[in-house]
Amino acid sequence: MAYFLELLISGALTGLMYALVALGFVLIYKSAGVPNLAQGALVMTAGYAVWLVMSWGLPVWAAIPIAGAIMFGFGLVVERLLLRRMVGQPVIMVVMLTLGLEILLRGLVPGILGSAPKPIDLGIDFAPIIIGDVFINRTSLYGGIAALVLVGAALAFFRTRLGTKLRAVSDDHVSSWAVGISVERAIGISWGLAGVAAVVAGALWGSSQGVDWTLSALLFPAVAVVILGGVDSIHGVVLGGILVGVLGTVIPGYLDSVAGGSTRDVVTSLIILLTIMIRPFGMFGREDIERI
Repeated sequence: MAYFLELLISGALTGLMYALVALGFVLIYKSAGVPNLAQGALVMTAGYAVWLVMSWGLPVWAAIPIAGAIMFGFGLVVERLLLRRMVGQPVIMVVMLTLGLEILLRGLVPGILGSAPKPIDLGIDFAPIIIGDVFINRTSLYGGIAALVLVGAALAFFRTRLGTKLRAVSDDHVSSWAVGISVERAIGISWGLAGVAAVVAGALWGSSQGVDWTLSALLFPAVAVVILGGVDSIHGVVLGGILVGVLGTVIPGYLDSVAGGSTRDVVTSLIILLTIMIRPFGMFGREDIERI
């Protein structure tokens, strides 16, 4: 029973850590209406940014805001140099552009800053929290708390005047232009906000496993979280993250010894496939019905 509880708690907290990555995906989709397949590389780049700023001798409480400003600016640059050229193009071409950006960053950033894992010390004690026979990872616990705080902040943001404008842009670019909303600026801000969310995710995941190219692989479970929770649902990333994390931890916890390992990826893949087949808009996503 203690083993099951430990897997359950660990899975839920890991899932909330996945939600940190998925949040950036949802922020862009909810603001621009475009799936962002570069979010994994953004998290990796943000992790490198935190490590680089800390290597200048700055404390973590200063390094994270500076890295956040860097990634916000990076998001604006991506919109100005890449996405603005895709205005009027089919959505699939924009998706392919983000995939190309993912591949580019995955090779370019480690190539410039080094592929060896970079440590990030957030001052979190590595000793686990022990409750009875259950061990709880402190980094995962703080990551789960950070995910809930960021999700709450995102929900509050989309109730503001600027957030309403971003949602309008996601619904219809042409109508937004017609009422005087700068679509380009809105898309740039959404990418900037996704970069800020990536800094928190990159710092926490980097603290847990080090910063290298493997952080970009977080895109896979994040996509499962987004598909399950709903691509346009901010609160959906919380429940989706918890479910993906729990299923991806509890099931491998019992099957890995029998199957020889690597069942986590199989579970994540099945979550994606079954969700698309049964409920393609996710648990909380908006179902768009078009009249033909």
